[in-house]
Amino acid sequence: MKIGVLTDAETASGYRIAGLEAVTATADEAAKKLIEMIQSNQYALVAVDQNLLPDPNKATERVMRGRNAPVLLSLPNLLDSFSGGGDAKAYMRRLVRETIGFDIKL
Repeated sequence: MKIGVLTDAETASGYRIAGLEAVTATADEAAKKLIEMIQSNQYALVAVDQNLLPDPNKATERVMRGRNAPVLLSLPNLLDSFSGGGDAKAYMRRLVRETIGFDIKL
């Protein structure tokens, strides 16, 4: 299973450089793309840009019923969060650890 990120086209490049699979969407199509990612059964974790879909768990409540995977992780847009500098890698590590209870080393 893979780790995927649902984000905007501009931010996707950064995730791809980091070795993650990034799926791009606009705010209008984000819920549909996320449901497609869930139903593909390819992902163990899907991080969702909050600018696209503020509450991915609520948006996918019906399709996630009875499923253990993927874990949905809502995160702020990295360009917004780190435009003034900062350690994006440490931030992501902390966010994943707080969400699922342990670190994932990429």
